[in-house]
Amino acid sequence: MGTIAVALMMAASPLSLFAASADLGSNTGPSAAEIMSKAQSQARAEHKNILLDFGASWCGNCRLYDRFLADPQMHAILSRAFVFVTMDSGERTGDAKHANTPGAVDFESSIGGKGAGFPWLVMLDAGGKPIVTSDRPDPKSEGGKNNIGYPVAPEEVDWFVEMLRRAAPQLNQQDLTSVHAWLTARAAPLLRH
Repeated sequence: MGTIAVALMMAASPLSLFAASADLGSNTGPSAAEIMSKAQSQARAEHKNILLDFGASWCGNCRLYDRFLADPQMHAILSRAFVFVTMDSGERTGDAKHANTPGAVDFESSIGGKGAGFPWLVMLDAGGKPIVTSDRPDPKSEGGKNNIGYPVAPEEVDWFVEMLRRAAPQLNQQDLTSVHAWLTARAAPLLRH
């Protein structure tokens, strides 16, 4: 849990490159169902799976995750296997500038993410069926699992790579090693604070 707090303090980007954004407190953008329908069509056409993250505008770890996806090396690797989707499901009630993606809270709950924290990552097949989530098995945690969010601690990075092994057969060992090395290198400063 300390890792998450450190990562939150270190994140300072106001920009979310992949977020389904909400302006002026009311999200009139596409619904979760519409977003997923489009992602599923694209994933089927491109023979890929879907990498879905649930987050919020105030979530520092979500900004770290956005930077990870935006990195040219990481984007090149992950985009071979996934269609990227982001839904806001953790916006604060009464926030005049941000709102949840319509239907995202219910959709997140329906696939097991209620109360998981942010970001909560789900790798789904092209039909929208979850393959693996960022809920790392953890017998010491309540419920026997713990959301890694943005992976910083070594066991979190290891779980993210395991998620890729399960949901991205297009990626080879060199790809997985590159992702692991990228995350580990950027985690080091966060872990020192």
